[in-house]
Amino acid sequence: MILITGGMGFIGLHTARRFLDVGEQVVLTQFRSRREPDFIRDEIGKRVTVVTLDVTNPHDVVRVVREHGVTGIVHLAVPGLAALSPAEEYRINMLGLINVLEAARLSDVRRVTLASSIAVYTSLRTGPFHEDTPLPAISGNPTEAYKKAWDILALYWADRCGVEVVPVRAAGIYGPLYHSLANIPSRVCHAAAHNAPADFSGTRGGPPFAGDEGDFCYVKDCAAGFQLIQMAEALRHRVYNIGAGVSRTHQELSDAVHAVAPRTPIDLQPGRGPRARDKPYVDITRAHDDVGYTPEWPIERAVPDYITWLRANPL
Repeated sequence: MILITGGMGFIGLHTARRFLDVGEQVVLTQFRSRREPDFIRDEIGKRVTVVTLDVTNPHDVVRVVREHGVTGIVHLAVPGLAALSPAEEYRINMLGLINVLEAARLSDVRRVTLASSIAVYTSLRTGPFHEDTPLPAISGNPTEAYKKAWDILALYWADRCGVEVVPVRAAGIYGPLYHSLANIPSRVCHAAAHNAPADFSGTRGGPPFAGDEGDFCYVKDCAAGFQLIQMAEALRHRVYNIGAGVSRTHQELSDAVHAVAPRTPIDLQPGRGPRARDKPYVDITRAHDDVGYTPEWPIERAVPDYITWLRANPL
């Protein structure tokens, strides 16, 4: 039985589907929000158990792990971006982490997979980004700060306690159920699905530059990475990257959208922007060699899939 904290969220639901597809049963936690998309609805109450859980309550975390006979944990639960005060954001991130780790220790859980992020590499100007690259202590955003802290503290805790903990640094994730529209792939796909111009309001520096690049990882590939790493018999390394493993430009992303919806207005600025980085993608060699992780959803396949889903499931 696999416990997925934050399992009723965007990445959590797709990760649950992936575990179901390989024959596992899952326990998904929710805090306030609950979604039951069609790709998992029929399994709820059968191979999917949903529980309400506040990960800052240590007794409740232990109770859920023990009551459901959890053998592995994928820890995805985090507070929403800019949703809380700095103190409350800190409290939930750090208490949630230690409570999940301690529940694993007290219940003899073999492996905890932590959702880390490509954001830990934000301060690096040139990629590709490797798991062993030294990272600066200063962070410019909450995801970068907390994921760095999680990686360091959880691995130290693992050495002290003997529980295997594996931070998985996921690239920029987009796809069905992503609701914040913080990243460019989601904005342009929503525009195509709704027959509207791409909305880049609120993006730093205005509309994106056509030549700027990113590691655009479809959520189904992300889910596969978490499942493969969590269920591997043995792992040769302690930290893994998962993502598309290549850089694609915003122009290529726009072209993929226009292949599906040619009339979608996508106003990109020409050239490369002042904050453009070279080869800003995660190196996935380690995950490929150790667990067979191979992305199956390049933007040419993922973008049509996402737009089709959005049209069938309007917000």
